[in-house]
Amino acid sequence: MTDVEMAAIPAGRVLRGDMRGNERREIVVPAFEIGVYPVTEEQVAELLGIPARHPRRPAVDLSWFRAVRLCNALSEWEGLDPVYRFDGEEVSADPESDGFRLPTEDEWEYAARAGATGAAYGPVREIAWTAADGLRAPVDVGARLPNLFGLFDILGNVSEWCEDLLDPDRGSARVFRGGGWSDAPAVVRSSTRRGGGPRDTFDDVGVRVARGARS
Repeated sequence: MTDVEMAAIPAGRVLRGDMRGNERREIVVPAFEIGVYPVTEEQVAELLGIPARHPRRPAVDLSWFRAVRLCNALSEWEGLDPVYRFDGEEVSADPESDGFRLPTEDEWEYAARAGATGAAYGPVREIAWTAADGLRAPVDVGARLPNLFGLFDILGNVSEWCEDLLDPDRGSARVFRGGGWSDAPAVVRSSTRRGGGPRDTFDDVGVRVARGARS
């Protein structure tokens, strides 16, 4: 299948949260790898053995459950140990596995900021696809400017599922980050944080995979 291109992210620190708010905290993130692009329709179609209507667009309408199963399928395709184990709707992660997984929130924000301290790593109109572009669906990956880690579309085009619970004290909803094609430019920022149930699907939420040490 089409290779999942990965970027090596060095260990470092990031201030999590919105600079306008009061809940800012420094996070230490070990080195890891993350996809240069969101997972595309073509990659999902090849795993499932079906044609892709828009091969280079980010794959959407994938629930969180489907996203972690996709990670395991990619691992098996590459001959790696799957990360996720399933017991009904209970999902656990093997920290020793070398396979693909979803990024943690800390990893995602560190990778998205790439050293930037502002709301985005550059002018939103140059780095991200948003509602200001008058779109009706995601567009092909890689058409706007990457951040300093070489990551494309990490802001805009599609939001991206993370491994974490949205609020561990309030149910099973999982986090997605970044903002997508249907969001106003002001929403598309490194601190944007929303979520949905693990079975929910959205036409502006996709998947970006990670590998290696987790924070």
